[in-house]
Order: sequence, then C-alpha cells, then structure tokens
Amino acid sequence: MPYNGRKNLGVSVATAQEPQRVSAADFIRGFANWRLQSARKPVVVTHHGKDAHVLISLDDYRRLDGGTARDVAKASDMLQASLAGLVESIRDGAMLIDRRRRIVAVNPAASDMLETSAASLIGAELATALPSLGDSLVSHHLARLLDHRERFSGDVPGLLRPRQWLHVDLIPLPVGGAIVLRDVSEAMEDVAAGGMRAAMLDAVEADGGIGHARISVRETVEAANPMLTALVGVDPAAIRRVRFSALLPVGQRAAFVEALESVFRSGDPARFASQMVTRDGSAVDVILTIAEVRGPYASDGAVVLVTRA
Repeated sequence: MPYNGRKNLGVSVATAQEPQRVSAADFIRGFANWRLQSARKPVVVTHHGKDAHVLISLDDYRRLDGGTARDVAKASDMLQASLAGLVESIRDGAMLIDRRRRIVAVNPAASDMLETSAASLIGAELATALPSLGDSLVSHHLARLLDHRERFSGDVPGLLRPRQWLHVDLIPLPVGGAIVLRDVSEAMEDVAAGGMRAAMLDAVEADGGIGHARISVRETVEAANPMLTALVGVDPAAIRRVRFSALLPVGQRAAFVEALESVFRSGDPARFASQMVTRDGSAVDVILTIAEVRGPYASDGAVVLVTRA
C-alpha cells in the first residue's frame, strides 16, 4: 500500500496492535514460540473457537495495571517503616521473642531499661536478659502467650530492680510474642501516698479536735469537715462558697490573706494564731495552718487546718 501520510500511519499502528489468535492445542504445543510472540503483541488463546485467555508481556501487564500494584507495595512498605519507627521512638521498652524464648528484636528504650546494648540482647535467651523472670508471675503468663496466644497486662514488682514496678503487656505475634515494659514506680508511689493521706484524714476525723477546710485560689470554701462547721455554728451547705476570711473577725482578715498569698507564692505552709467568729457573734481563739494544694500545672487552692488555741 503506498504511503498516504497520517491515514496510512494510523492503519499501520492499528494493524500492529491487533492480537494474534491461536487454539489452546496449538498454544500448548508451541508455547515457547507463542511466549516470544507475546513480547511483541498480545496472543489470544481460543477454546472451541471462542476467545478464552490472553498472553501479554510483563511490561504490557504493568501498563494495564496502571501502577496500582506498585502503589500498594509502596504503601505497605511505608506502613511497615512507620510502625518500625514508632516502636523505635516510644518510651516503653519493647522486645520481640520467638517461640524458643530468644530475643529477636529490641527497641532503644528496652535496651536502656536492661542496661545492655541491643547487639548483646538480640539472640540471647530471655531468661538471661531477665534473670528474675523465672520467679515472677510473668513466667506463667509468658508460657500462655507462646502456647495459646493469650494476652496479659498487669503491674509487676521487682522484675528488673528491687522496689521497681513495671507495667507488663504480653502481646501474641506471628514470630512468637512482644513484651512491652513501662516503669510505673512513680505512679505506684503516688497510690501508696494517696492511701497514707486518706488514712491520716480518717485519723483527723476520728480525733474530732481538728477542723479543716478546702479552699480555692480565690479563698472560697469548697468543703469543710463537721468539727469546723460545728465550731462556727453553721451547716456545711451554708459555709460552702463563702470566703474563708469572712469567717474571721475584721481585724484578723488581712493577716489571713497575707499568709495565704505567701503560701501560694512560696509553696511553704504557714501557721499563725487567729480567731474565728461563731454564729452567735463570739470570737474563738484558734491556730490556723495553711498548706497549698498543688496541681500538675498550677495551684488548685489550699487546705486550712483549724485547732483551738
């Protein structure tokens, strides 16, 4: 056919892209040849005269895929890298163990907790890295983790050091399991201190001779115990939201406000003699002790103890 510009070029391109057809029997007998043919253009395999399958080159397949497979693989790789980066950066210690209880991976926090380099830990027996594990409750749960993929979460004392509390999470994984450790010693000490403060408050209430009030940073009474309300001669509802200095004689109020400001400014408790006005207008000599209630970021007010002078 003579060349006729764009028209003949379009015919040539269309002809080159037309697939070849071959019966299934001939395709099987001449597979090597048809595989080479598919590198140039698609090969349609027919069955009983009908198109059934198409053999194309890998490059053609990837072009048809539009890069979706590559995008999915890339996204999966990014996700795995992100998860690995997350584990590396968290403050909790994380260790991966296999089913033979050998350490296969550790993050920097776990290495710091165990005071051993990651290179020395990887491949080591878990019992070697945690010698006290055998005597701990965690040992039983670790066996349940590896044998039955059973999770565990709890606070355990003395696993690494005496008087240290660790929150332990055991998580089943295909490789075996993960052990996540978090130092909660400070939180446990806070719980113990809170229990001691509650016991002291119970003792104060049982004594009956000590009044106390919780006041806000603006000096308003938020709560008062029965001894204090009985001393003043009012019920608890009536004293609530009243400025504490209003319970003192006019001449004593400035000294109280000054002492309260000093407590908030320095954080040191203040103790001084004063008086409180009862419901019938009489003044009772008392000793006031003020201590600040400190919140995580700022002052939450103060506690005022009242005893008869």
